[in-house]
Amino acid sequence: MGRKEREKEQLIRTLNNHLNNIHETLQVLNQTAASSLEKVSWNDVIQMGEQVSKKATVVGMLWTGETPEAKAIEENMAEYFNMLQGFILLSHGSTVGAGPTLSLSIHASVKQVVDSSFKLMMESITLYAGSDNKDKEHLMPQYVGAVWEACSALKKTPATNITGIGRAMTQVAVSMKDVLREMKELKPSSSDQNNEASHDDSAKADSEHQEDDNSSLDELGNDLSSEEMKVAQLAIGIVSDMLVVIKELIRTITGLLKHENPDDGGKFVDTLERLLKLCQGIGVQIDELGASLYPPQELSVIKAGSVKILSMTDELQKEVESFNSSSEAFIQACNGLRSSLKQMDSEVDCFNTTDLEAKLQNVAISN
Repeated sequence: MGRKEREKEQLIRTLNNHLNNIHETLQVLNQTAASSLEKVSWNDVIQMGEQVSKKATVVGMLWTGETPEAKAIEENMAEYFNMLQGFILLSHGSTVGAGPTLSLSIHASVKQVVDSSFKLMMESITLYAGSDNKDKEHLMPQYVGAVWEACSALKKTPATNITGIGRAMTQVAVSMKDVLREMKELKPSSSDQNNEASHDDSAKADSEHQEDDNSSLDELGNDLSSEEMKVAQLAIGIVSDMLVVIKELIRTITGLLKHENPDDGGKFVDTLERLLKLCQGIGVQIDELGASLYPPQELSVIKAGSVKILSMTDELQKEVESFNSSSEAFIQACNGLRSSLKQMDSEVDCFNTTDLEAKLQNVAISN
């Protein structure tokens, strides 16, 4: 075995030791309650991330010329992992007082820094002792850049529970907007459209009817009856009103930053987490509502979903009112949503009654 091969194996063993130390640190921290630590500002974590980013640059610069000596790589590796360990410890301290949502965001951001750092160091050793390292100057910047991006992304990570939960609520709203867009693409059947045409132009209407029938085979949701279109329009109103509710909810909780007190035993954060879960639950119901509008419409699912959305809206308002500073605009938005839900229930009941009468009439005629 040549000298470089022996040095490479030694570097691999050294890297594995560093990786094991990092993993052990992460395991210990996962089992240690952050509440027992002193709160660390997220700005401190960002600053440490900038130091990690600079150290990654130093790692990359080792490969700008001739292949570096094994000793230089090993020393550089030790310095890098010491800094990375300090970064991890600081980030854990920043989770003091953090609820599940904020903690998840922090852990995801930290994981990106750790993972990109591992890949950078592994690539450094892979390049060492290679027979042809012509591409080293092109490969290393790619891995250094990944560390830069991960460290830069720390600035976009929410620093408070309110910010983290607000962003999660925004994601729910984004999904609802997607459902709303799909709902607005629903169209009445060509037969209903043709019935509105002039009887004097029946031949032309029949031709258009045939063309629409052919195209409807390719376009799902273009054959709703007039009754089904009424239900779809009401559903569009419900989703639109729900988006207003979420917008006002985010605006309300954003104005409550001063209420985020680590000494309240987490009561305020628990309330925020419940609000988020309610929003996510409503989001699930909105998804099911959208899927139920395609013909043949599932009226029982639509009605059950409306009942659940109404119940969760009542819970939302109750939780917000517990802040003793609830927004009038939020309450008005909730009332508007309730009105739309009641209209939907009324329309579905009417639709069910009409459908039942039609079936009974068909039975009577057949007899």
